[in-house]
Amino acid sequence: MIIRRSINKEEVKDMPKAVFPGQIHVVQTPQEAERAVAYLKKCSILGIDSETRPSFTKGQSHKVALLQISSEEHCFLFRLNLTGLTLPVITLLETPAVTKVGLSLRDDFMMLHKRAPFEQRGCIELQEYVRTFGIQDRSLQKIYAILFGEKISKSQRLSNWEADVLTPSQQQYAATDAWTCLNIYNRLQELKRTGDFELAIEESCHTTTL
Repeated sequence: MIIRRSINKEEVKDMPKAVFPGQIHVVQTPQEAERAVAYLKKCSILGIDSETRPSFTKGQSHKVALLQISSEEHCFLFRLNLTGLTLPVITLLETPAVTKVGLSLRDDFMMLHKRAPFEQRGCIELQEYVRTFGIQDRSLQKIYAILFGEKISKSQRLSNWEADVLTPSQQQYAATDAWTCLNIYNRLQELKRTGDFELAIEESCHTTTL
């Protein structure tokens, strides 16, 4: 596989859309959260992301509303605005036995720490990880496009994540974001194992002064 260092927005725009192919579970009670974590703790590696209700008023901010945690087959959408950050979820974030992969994790954890104190362990930051493969782009959308030739839709990013009911489009968007983090990591791990990749040769312009 030829890995490009970067990709432009115009190329990404014309790509087919990436969609999480598994089952989506909306977690709205502490009991549901406990059952979800029991499943997730059996996984060795997970993709994670979070969503916060956007604020369109200066000086107003909201706490993180949604935490998405995905395996390859199941994605759980923890509605933190309804349950808070429960102890089972905290233990999952703190256990080094389960690897959590995400992008801009510093921002995600900064928001999550406003809900409850905890010490995250076993985390991999994709922005740093992809650099070891020569990828210079830092957005999830561009990294995914480079590796899979698909685009991640951002149409629901500024929707209301504290709505009474999350729409199917919101659920799919949220699940896809967490799952693509896992997908990127798994693809890079496979390439690392096989060595079946090389960096694209960048075109350079040479100006000759007469």
